[in-house]
Amino acid sequence: MRHLVTLDDLSNFEIEQIFRLAAGMQSQLETWAGICRSKLLATLFYEPSTRTRLSFESAMERLNGGTLGFADPQGTSATKGETLADTARMVTNYADLIVVRHNWAGSARVMARYANIPVINGGDGSHAHPTQALADLYTIIRRKSQVAGLTIGICGDLQYGRAAHSFALAVARFGGKLVHIGPHGFQMPPWVLARLAQHHGQKPLEVESITEVIETLDVIYVNRLQEERLPPNLNAETARGSYLLNAAVMKHAKPDAMIMHPLPRVNELAYELDDDPRAAYFEQSANAVPIRMALIASLMGLEQLILTQPPQRNIVVAEHSCENSNCVTIHENYLVPERETFSGDVELHACAYCGSLFSS
Repeated sequence: MRHLVTLDDLSNFEIEQIFRLAAGMQSQLETWAGICRSKLLATLFYEPSTRTRLSFESAMERLNGGTLGFADPQGTSATKGETLADTARMVTNYADLIVVRHNWAGSARVMARYANIPVINGGDGSHAHPTQALADLYTIIRRKSQVAGLTIGICGDLQYGRAAHSFALAVARFGGKLVHIGPHGFQMPPWVLARLAQHHGQKPLEVESITEVIETLDVIYVNRLQEERLPPNLNAETARGSYLLNAAVMKHAKPDAMIMHPLPRVNELAYELDDDPRAAYFEQSANAVPIRMALIASLMGLEQLILTQPPQRNIVVAEHSCENSNCVTIHENYLVPERETFSGDVELHACAYCGSLFSS
């Protein structure tokens, strides 16, 4: 049984197969329309969502499957203290596949450990959002044919934006050149930079303003300020106005550059760009449906893909607890802290749940 907790759970070959299947489903929906008949998808959303939840439900319905779940944890047994482990065991009795979104980093890994059905991470804290990254890559390939060789700028709140984290690692895997554009205090976190260096040999250019690099970018990927995740010492009002992509800025961009955004947007992406032919963010949102259709069918074994084994992770019990206060291991006390070791120029240790680097 396979899960999708991070993109490390899929090989590049498998991702390419999912893209081919998604393209087929997008062009000939009727061919796959009954593949999930009598199957149920559980959508467990402990955090607000519009696009991710609705696109998963749309994907399952288009495959003639059913959905059940919740979008408000206040109406669930979580308010009574039920653990993620017990919720996973319970939902296994009612559904064939789980999509979970939670505010704790590493929560999807816990669900996957205790569920006896496939689990998909719909976003876990400020850690990862792998299905968004798949939709993002697919959108680039549909427009640009490939990711390799493109200069891709990720702009905005890179510290707390889980979509930015998964997207950066996905771009590096497929040969794109990364530029990180984040205002002071919102740069890409060390754990993402460490993986980019150790696994992909890439040290992205880091700047604070998009105007410094916009002429070089083939793709401009904008992220909103993740206000719901900001620590008290960061001033949201100041940060909110620190970056903006508008028509004036885009005058300096390449004529065939792509503008992307995982959405929702707040004030970092001007509405005046919606009619710009370089805008791809609504296309990006639409592409999430066939990607999630293909992923559902693949993980449930309903579409015969050639599955390969992703690289084995070097995970052992950790000597001490994770230092990330938002890590699931801090909140669910039955969990044993685990660390992952990965080698490159130096040996690094990270929490196996939330990815945060261990200080020693």
